[in-house]
Amino acid sequence: MKKNYQKTLIACYLGFITQAISANFAPLLFLTFHRVYGIPLGSIALISTTFYLTQLLVDVFCAKFVDAIGYRKSIVASEVTSAAGLIGLAILPQLLPDPFTGILISVVIYAIGSGLIEVLCSPIVEACPFDNKDAVMSLLHSFYCWGCVGVILLSTLFFRLFGTGSWRIAACLWALIPLYNIYNYATCPIEHLVEDGQSMTMTRLFATPLFWVSILLMVCAGASELAMAQWASAFVESALGLSKTAGDLAGPCLFAVTMGISRFIYGKYGDRLDLMKYMLFSGALCLACYLLASMTASPIPGLIGCILCGFSVAIMWPGTISISSQQFPLGGTAMFALLAMAGDLGGAFGPGLVGFAAQHAGDDLRAGLRFGIVFPIFLILGLLIMRRNQQTAS
Repeated sequence: MKKNYQKTLIACYLGFITQAISANFAPLLFLTFHRVYGIPLGSIALISTTFYLTQLLVDVFCAKFVDAIGYRKSIVASEVTSAAGLIGLAILPQLLPDPFTGILISVVIYAIGSGLIEVLCSPIVEACPFDNKDAVMSLLHSFYCWGCVGVILLSTLFFRLFGTGSWRIAACLWALIPLYNIYNYATCPIEHLVEDGQSMTMTRLFATPLFWVSILLMVCAGASELAMAQWASAFVESALGLSKTAGDLAGPCLFAVTMGISRFIYGKYGDRLDLMKYMLFSGALCLACYLLASMTASPIPGLIGCILCGFSVAIMWPGTISISSQQFPLGGTAMFALLAMAGDLGGAFGPGLVGFAAQHAGDDLRAGLRFGIVFPIFLILGLLIMRRNQQTAS
């Protein structure tokens, strides 16, 4: 029988939507946790730290053990843990003596699922016999953006209709997506990216100078994306003088929309575009967006720079994965896991460096974003090195 790889693709689409739920639902409830459970804001900040640190540890685990465990078992486990963590978020804070401990346990559980999705979805799709895989990869990653938008808008609508006090029901409703996707991953065709014993080890990858350029690209991709995305709401509210509601909707929500549009465009028309040129254009646009947002005192140009930044960073993460897959066809799971880890490192440290720079400039977020231009600059330099290597090889 002919294998239905479209089912595999749909499962991975839902996988990235699940990751978006895991990353974005709890932050919508930070003030609710503070008000209902009396958790200090400083402690609540540990929720995001715990989430991304767990993802990093999962990236390292995947690089060493996923090939031995198997793709299907691991990706099914990603949906099980994602659902269990979301349901736990609704239950454990009520059951345990310390609600914050219950929240952190739940975050760790669904962060394990999120980390597995991040590492495994890309190689699973890469191993499928699709034409023009650069475009397929971009379209795949666009579903994370649409998931972000959906979580923000639908959760906001749910809270408006039923009240924020119904957030436990919302958490359980969001858990239905990974619960359904367990069946998809259990039954869809999954191929091996590299035959057993032929994939490059981490030692061989790290011994290859060009792989360090891929690592640099992923660090800069994560930092360029998350530095603007994480500070978008605060920047729109404080630096541009808009309201909190406008900050949330015009900041991270529209950032995710333009990011999804860019990935959809490349996914639709990628066969007519040169990936390297598209990424260089995106890097230059990202640099211009950071400069526009940080240098203007007028709200409208600053907001445009913030929103267009989502469009500019969209191709960086999936594009780097595609370029690396071409450069290292035997990279295997270790390569995808290490690239994901590099992207997470950029996402973890990029927003912190922007915040640190802003603090030392008298809490001026514009100054922080001006410091952020180093991320697209180094990304452009890495792309030029990679492009020169491609031209030399050909």
